[in-house]
Amino acid sequence: MSILEAKDLTKIYGKGENSVHALDGVNLEVNKGEFLAIVGTSGSGKSTLLHMLGGLDRPSSGEVLINGMNIFTLKDDELTIFRRRKIGFVFQAFNLVPVLNVYENVVLPLELDGEKVDKAYVDEILETLMLSAKKKSLPNQLSGGQQQRVAIARALAFRPAIILADEPTGNLDSKTGQDVLSLLKISAEKYSQTIVMITHNDEIAQMADRIIRIEDGHIVSATERRG
Repeated sequence: MSILEAKDLTKIYGKGENSVHALDGVNLEVNKGEFLAIVGTSGSGKSTLLHMLGGLDRPSSGEVLINGMNIFTLKDDELTIFRRRKIGFVFQAFNLVPVLNVYENVVLPLELDGEKVDKAYVDEILETLMLSAKKKSLPNQLSGGQQQRVAIARALAFRPAIILADEPTGNLDSKTGQDVLSLLKISAEKYSQTIVMITHNDEIAQMADRIIRIEDGHIVSATERRG
């Protein structure tokens, strides 16, 4: 069952002769529970696509449907709330608050939204991501891999339907990156969440269920990794 869909998605920067088609009529469906990797070189349009799928930027034309609803029919403030509640983001930069400990970083989005924190659920996430012993540690007391796991825990804490990961292993060495991705995949499966990840690393992409390749704003190939 499709949970995320892009229809004729186009993004044009600039005008006239100086215009650049970052996305040129992209169509994409992502099924509930799927782990999809989007690969492509720098400038291929993969980051632009991820930003559109997450409602971080609006397209020049086309639609993004999440559970059948076109998110771009929402006003900016409505879209901000929807994004915070329905989509978890994991970026290459960990974006942790340096003065908050691990637990406080994870629950911060919930508290900002006025949500009651389900402490048992947060503790379960931290245990799954092997962070239980680091709950009271500050970000500067953690390794890069541990910081990225905190960012993943924060993304999971709101129970989002979809997790969008933008080069999540970009600041990590190969071994640490694979370990972090394995934990992200285990967590998403455990909590029935859908992952869309962009990466330029083909080895990391092999961990996904399906790989699509984007070039010059077009999807040029799709490879199923699961039978």
